[in-house]
Amino acid sequence: MADLFLKQAKQYSETRPGYPQELFDFIAGKTTGHDLVWDVGTGSGQAAISLASIYTNVIGTDTSKKQLDFAPKLLNVRYICTSPNLSPSELEEIGTESSVDLVAVAQALHWFDNEIFYDQVKWILKKPNGVIAAWCYTIPEIDDQFDPIFRKFYSESKPYWDLLRGLVDDKYTSIKFPFEAVDGCNHTGPFEFQSKKLMSLDEFFTYIRSWSAYQTAKEKGVELLNDGVIEEFSRAWNGDENGQRCVTYPVYLRIGKVGNSVTIPHLA
Repeated sequence: MADLFLKQAKQYSETRPGYPQELFDFIAGKTTGHDLVWDVGTGSGQAAISLASIYTNVIGTDTSKKQLDFAPKLLNVRYICTSPNLSPSELEEIGTESSVDLVAVAQALHWFDNEIFYDQVKWILKKPNGVIAAWCYTIPEIDDQFDPIFRKFYSESKPYWDLLRGLVDDKYTSIKFPFEAVDGCNHTGPFEFQSKKLMSLDEFFTYIRSWSAYQTAKEKGVELLNDGVIEEFSRAWNGDENGQRCVTYPVYLRIGKVGNSVTIPHLA
């Protein structure tokens, strides 16, 4: 997974959307403690920024050191570059058994070996109310003129996406999620939120270039943003006086608590 973003880490950090405060407020309202968060697959720290404003300590882990280099440096956030198969010592560097209030996974759960990862989550979360919150965002939306053009472009890019991307397209409805509903909810989601970002067309193109599919296509000699696509997007953009549009990213959250499960972490 980390290799898919090596060549576009800077574009990723600059143009990927942040996440709405409503999302973090909802998650924080379901965690009984606010001391320690494990932000798994933190990338360039899009979620860590907001988590750090609510929780006392955040540990962000990722398998890509290049992505972590672009993450914001905050006093209560510690970043750790881990191996793809988290070792026992690496897990214990994050926390001891039943020590973490929240495991957060932003736009990354579909990349994980869930059986192994969920065993680690059940080991490290506080019992019984430690929370796991995993969310993804689907393709951006702008307006009725631009969206059909973009959806057609996205559909034509499908051959260059990893098959696991389908879990995102499915809004995480079909992803395995063996946790109990948090207090006040009768299911584990997905719950829908929206992330909004003002972008120029050039910034929107940079966002597309941050896709793993864009890099995969380029390596196969295919330019997804060819002259025809750029021209079509340009005609439909209709930006304000600064050339910007409000781009909406639908966000889908799965959230659950660990309960009293006793698990020996399945470690590599």
